[in-house]
Amino acid sequence: MPTVKMPLFTLRRFLCLVLCLGGFVSGRAPTRAADAEISYLLAPNDVVEIKVFQEDDLEAKLRISQKGTITFPLIGLVSVGGKTPQDAAAAIREALAKDYLVNPQVTVTVLDYGKRRFTVLGQVQRAGSYDMPDREKVTLLDAIAMAGGYTRIADPAKITLRRKSGGKEIVLKFNAKAIARDGAVESVEIQPGDIITIGESLF
Repeated sequence: MPTVKMPLFTLRRFLCLVLCLGGFVSGRAPTRAADAEISYLLAPNDVVEIKVFQEDDLEAKLRISQKGTITFPLIGLVSVGGKTPQDAAAAIREALAKDYLVNPQVTVTVLDYGKRRFTVLGQVQRAGSYDMPDREKVTLLDAIAMAGGYTRIADPAKITLRRKSGGKEIVLKFNAKAIARDGAVESVEIQPGDIITIGESLF
């Protein structure tokens, strides 16, 4: 069978196309999933599995308390709420290395994502409480969209967000018109337990 020689320029373009398509088919979706897993912040009611390499007695499946803590063998109470699984593993590893083990290798895996809810009130089509998607963040505009969007008399410039932090309630004011216009959606992230109220227009 005769050998077909491909011009060098054409061969390079062909190899580039193969590599690009390979990355598209096999790389993008896993990368998004991996990024979501890495950026996820542990929250109350999540169930986590903790393993210490070659220390089977320390393997545990624990539910995070409402205060964001777990009780782990040897070291007791550990604050993991608001941390990524990797950061929680680092905190446990540091505590174990301090008094108990030499260079412990710790992994933290989320087995079950606890229900996280927020509430939207006032001038939206479907006021009520909504579940936050697992491993995904919800912005202020996302929350309003989940509630069906504004009513005819809503004033997007008058939005109040009530949030409990450190045992105290804080009140934040937002102008959704400005957020949408400036493209700063990412800067307003909803947290579990938030109560959002859409104000009414005076005109």
